[in-house]
Amino acid sequence: MKKIRIGSGAGYAGDRLEPSLELIEKGKLDYIAYECLAERTIAIAQLAKLKDPSKGYNPLLEYRMNEALPLAFKHKVKIITNMGAANPVAALELVANIAKEKGIKGIKIAAVFGDDVFPKLDKYKDATVWETGKTLAELNGELVSANAYLGAEGIVKALQDGADVVITGRVSDPAIFIAPLIYEFGWKMDDWDKLGKATLVGHLLECAGQVTGGYYGDPGKKDIPEPWNLGFPLAEVNENGDAFISKVPGSGGIVSEASCKEQLLYEIHDPSGYITPDCVADFSRVHFEQAGKDVVNVYGASGKAHTDFFKVSIGYKDGFIGEGEMSYGGPNCISRAMLAREIVDKRLKIRKLEYDELRTDIIGVDSLYRNSTSPLASQPSEVRLYAAARCKTREEAAKIGNEVETLYTNGPAGGGGATARVSEIISVASILVPRQDVKPELVVKELK
Repeated sequence: MKKIRIGSGAGYAGDRLEPSLELIEKGKLDYIAYECLAERTIAIAQLAKLKDPSKGYNPLLEYRMNEALPLAFKHKVKIITNMGAANPVAALELVANIAKEKGIKGIKIAAVFGDDVFPKLDKYKDATVWETGKTLAELNGELVSANAYLGAEGIVKALQDGADVVITGRVSDPAIFIAPLIYEFGWKMDDWDKLGKATLVGHLLECAGQVTGGYYGDPGKKDIPEPWNLGFPLAEVNENGDAFISKVPGSGGIVSEASCKEQLLYEIHDPSGYITPDCVADFSRVHFEQAGKDVVNVYGASGKAHTDFFKVSIGYKDGFIGEGEMSYGGPNCISRAMLAREIVDKRLKIRKLEYDELRTDIIGVDSLYRNSTSPLASQPSEVRLYAAARCKTREEAAKIGNEVETLYTNGPAGGGGATARVSEIISVASILVPRQDVKPELVVKELK
């Protein structure tokens, strides 16, 4: 029975690089996929592209490919990534230049795009925004991006064209793992059960180190060996869709039934109806079995037909957030921090701050769990005042940090370590658009 080995090279935009290089070198892989795109990151990438048409891809693409591309070429491992973000074609040119600089020849690089529906948003102004329940036309804020979640189709076409590196824009997270399985095993795009199994594999791998112990460890309850050397996961997948999840022997972390179950449920609203662009997956009968040290057998997923719509993630400018912080230490530090909070609250009223939302917290006391018993339940030796407000203008937002800073000379005794900052808010909204309106496009470049 044919088997394919796929590694996970990243679980988010700023993830570690070394574990992916370890996978390429020691994992006996056929493919490695770097999942580096979130809703807000693509909106930020669109802003970067507006400022400079040659940008808009993941800022760490060059850093990653400088190391990963030569190693992958040496070990005959194909790379798939969504680091193209808002500009996959520019990303293709960057990777092609890296290949030339490294003397890599006989390689095909593909860019998959077509997810950007921003130019035709007027067509969907009556679409319902999930987060507000109102129409898109009623959304407050300047729209800056609109990207549909494409599925595996464009990546499969790139692989059929012989691509060794595939760079996409917005596709679903599992899609970059699903595509090589469809291509290698010759699955049909409407073999829903197989696509459900592939979606399970992709979902387990898409967050990289989370399934090997990252975001899982809890000392004394769920101990993780050498988390500082956390190995990223790989899947060995059979052509029937069943798989083994593991990592490189000797790397840190753990692959267990429990770590796999936690990742299975991550970001899943309904395990029996997980909607993706490629299918509606059913994980309700999935089984995990420990097959060896850091090896887990996974099977039992199924699927049914995809919907007639694509989810579109819309980025829009949503004002500014102003922040300020100040620490208080030593005896009576909680009382002094609480007085500082009262001062900031009243000063902002005196200055008639205009805001949409305001929070002032005592970090270490009541910033995470606000209840009547938390503030004085214990007496820490140090706490930190945190104040933040969401404002329409940068000028209003700047008042928050300013009022916290003035506590140096106008607040309770012993304040120190003040910080103040203002940042623009890029918020995300979601709508559905007809699948027929969005088609993946492809560019392939060969270096001979």
